[in-house]
Amino acid sequence: MSLGAASIQQSGTTNLTEFLTGFPALQGSSTSADNSGSRAGIGGTGLNLLDLRNLGTERTLTLVDGRRHVASVPGSQAVDINTIPVDLVERVDVLTGGASAVYGADAVTGVVNFVLKKNFEGISARGQAGISEQGDSGKRLISVTAGKNFAGGRGNIAVAYEYGEESRLESRDRDRLVGSNLTGFYRNPADPEFQSGYSGGASNGIPDRIPTRDIRYNDTAREGGIDVTGDGAPDYIVNGAGQLVPFDIGTVVQPGYSTGGNGTRIADYQNDLLPQIKRHVVNVLGHFDVSPALTVFVEGKYANSKTFSLGQPSFDYYLQIADDNPYLPAALAGNGGVLVTRDNFDIGQRGETIERETFRTVVGARGDVSDHAKYEISYVFGQTNVTNNYVNDVYDDRFLYAIDAVRNPANGQTTCRINVDPTAVIDQPYVDPTTGRYTGAPATFRPGECVPFNLFGDNVASAAAFDFVRANTQDRSRIRQHVVSGSLSGDFGQFFRLPGGPVGFAVGAEYRKEQSSFTPDPIAAQGLTFTNALGRDKGSFDVKEVFGELNVPLLRDMPFAHRLEFGAAARVSDYSTIGRTTTWKVDGTWAPVRDITFNGTYSKAVRAPNIGELFGALSQTFQFITDPCDRTEIQNGTQYRAANCQALLGGLGVANPATYVDARSANISGFSGGNRDLSEEEATTWTAGAVVQPRFLPGLTLRADWYDIKLKNAINTVAPEQVAQLCVDQPTLQNAFCGLITRTPTETSTADVGNITSFTVLPQNVASFATSGLDVNFSYRLDAGSVGLFNLRVIGNYLNKLEFFGTPGADATDSRGEQRAPKYTVNTDLTWQLGKLTLNYGLSWFDKTLRYSNQTVAGNPDIVAPEYLKMKALWQHDLYASVDVSDRFQFFGGVNNAFGQKPELGSDNTYPVSSIGRYIFAGARVKLPTF
Repeated sequence: MSLGAASIQQSGTTNLTEFLTGFPALQGSSTSADNSGSRAGIGGTGLNLLDLRNLGTERTLTLVDGRRHVASVPGSQAVDINTIPVDLVERVDVLTGGASAVYGADAVTGVVNFVLKKNFEGISARGQAGISEQGDSGKRLISVTAGKNFAGGRGNIAVAYEYGEESRLESRDRDRLVGSNLTGFYRNPADPEFQSGYSGGASNGIPDRIPTRDIRYNDTAREGGIDVTGDGAPDYIVNGAGQLVPFDIGTVVQPGYSTGGNGTRIADYQNDLLPQIKRHVVNVLGHFDVSPALTVFVEGKYANSKTFSLGQPSFDYYLQIADDNPYLPAALAGNGGVLVTRDNFDIGQRGETIERETFRTVVGARGDVSDHAKYEISYVFGQTNVTNNYVNDVYDDRFLYAIDAVRNPANGQTTCRINVDPTAVIDQPYVDPTTGRYTGAPATFRPGECVPFNLFGDNVASAAAFDFVRANTQDRSRIRQHVVSGSLSGDFGQFFRLPGGPVGFAVGAEYRKEQSSFTPDPIAAQGLTFTNALGRDKGSFDVKEVFGELNVPLLRDMPFAHRLEFGAAARVSDYSTIGRTTTWKVDGTWAPVRDITFNGTYSKAVRAPNIGELFGALSQTFQFITDPCDRTEIQNGTQYRAANCQALLGGLGVANPATYVDARSANISGFSGGNRDLSEEEATTWTAGAVVQPRFLPGLTLRADWYDIKLKNAINTVAPEQVAQLCVDQPTLQNAFCGLITRTPTETSTADVGNITSFTVLPQNVASFATSGLDVNFSYRLDAGSVGLFNLRVIGNYLNKLEFFGTPGADATDSRGEQRAPKYTVNTDLTWQLGKLTLNYGLSWFDKTLRYSNQTVAGNPDIVAPEYLKMKALWQHDLYASVDVSDRFQFFGGVNNAFGQKPELGSDNTYPVSSIGRYIFAGARVKLPTF
């Protein structure tokens, strides 16, 4: 698939990734919407990463003019597409099958190559702005390119500058996400199983879950849920008038969740839908033809992007407040203290401001060795510096000392206990007494500096207390890349020719070194803030490669062989980390007549583990985990889950595993890191297709390609919840995942027995992936004379298979038809040109997808009513128009999502269409021939 500059222009996009996700092969890519608010992983805000065939961003090789580009994510080789200037792109080539042997290792699913414009003469500029129909989600783009030929046309130098800006979009800007309007799917009280607290068992024809509004966490509150009895459930809150009132749990819809009441609304935790992004990209390109044998070329790039987004606030469960705390409501004094569970919205939503600076230079030479051979040598250097500033984090030690308030016996004023007793220690449920954490001297402040913090009520603490506990921290990363490559290509025509022509060849070698380092904030690294404790990462590897390619044209212009040729390519790599690997491909093309061509490839490719997968330091992380052994989840797994959960929980001392319930709604602390024992993953890919270009219908091209990718020994870092699922969904508990989950064994508090208390996630060579499908590309160009010029392009995909295998020999987890993996996808583009007027209509469509996984629906077909089982299809209509006022000036404008399709009920608010809604844009272009 190849997408030209005209298609990009007519899409009205200022974001290349949003444009590319409209096409089937890249619809699973990671966009700004995926990397905003709480959806963004730490350090991920604003990233735009390509994912070819839904097999992971780390398996997609992103190139610029066929050369590697420095990564944007520490420890990885994923390129932030924000660093690619929109207006400088000539075309985007998307390749599946055999790409690794030709372009380099790591392209196990394929290559996305951005080909940039060159040889500029004069000045061109574009200015564009757009906004949603609701007056938000603004996007702006300004680009200027100036180029000049010199030395009689033997040389050219050009400078291009681009500024792009995307406004932040908050969930509160969409009425359907605010307060009681937010709708989710929760247990159905009309289901007979509901009364027993069980929902999700054998099908009885009654939906287990129904759309429900005003959902709240019923064990926590913004004001602080006060637990007097110690049973884990709040008994009181202090309301906005400062009054102590009973806690209203509302109507329980499932453990941890209610409708109505005093608990914190789920809607309150909805955060940014889109981040703010500001980016500057400067490119300098030049070349000089010394002679036919020598052309010297240089490229330079500086890209700066700043992104900002707010996510969730900090939160605390079961904080122990002593009976002598002056802030404790008087009516509760004398009970020996209370427990407080609280969502700290008054401290502020945590967020990230990230600046990424990318430098890239290319220096090289190329030329003719003879009439049948040419060479090219180049050196590429790239560096990305990332500065990540966290806002509204919380100093754990300050917060825990601040809430331990007492009256100062010297003056009767409220102060922190540690201010009057420097030997005071923290006594909280999640402070590990064996490590002495927070005991003795504080880590982030001196005795006497503590400011007491009032937990009882929303936003009732003093300004000084908020300032005391808030933490703004900073992490830094640096990624470097060096690539030296040389190649010789041509044909053997001076020696011999086959009936189809001379045999073509290419040989070459490449040396590449990748380095990455991550330095966390020194305070955060010690685990002294609410945000995860992050370890310092540092690693590097280098690789030496040799490669060769042959193209053998056997026959041409003969009966039943208008063209018959085959090719082969191989690449041998020697990594400093894993040793030697080999990738190769063979391909063939046969055109019995000029009108139709058949083609096919078969290839083997590898991907070496990246720096983060190998050398990532063990870092803290948090995750909400729905326990797969909860009695409401048993039927949502494989046929092995029930027996495995019975054995697992029974072994821990759970009296009746069949009735086990985990009623918590808490984030669980765990760890993630690298694994130095990883080896390469291996992909086998074959493609087969045909191209039809009938002579009786000039301008028509139809191409169909079947692809099949099998990835084994795959490096996979499974999400914590999926680790818990995979542990019990395998044939036995003796698998690679059960050892990564820690559960509570029999102890004094039998209510906690069996609960997941911690986890460790590490990359492992345990997984396999398999995908296959059919790509169809139809284009028709019709010159209708006085009626105008018509161009129609249709790109479609049929997804035949998308499977994941957790461990060798395990049953497949089928993802086809789930969100972001629809069975059918179509992108249509129709352009009409008449004189100075151009009109374009675009349609992006994919079919309905399941609300829940295939596995869940298979085990629990009445999980929701039939009308909710699938999420609605995407129908996005885009309109574009431009008028050439003169040879130098053009005005354009358009509407994206012209009919205003909205995200699906109960979705993540970005599916199947963006939350922006209808979007209107307009702009102008100017071209000056000289300067």
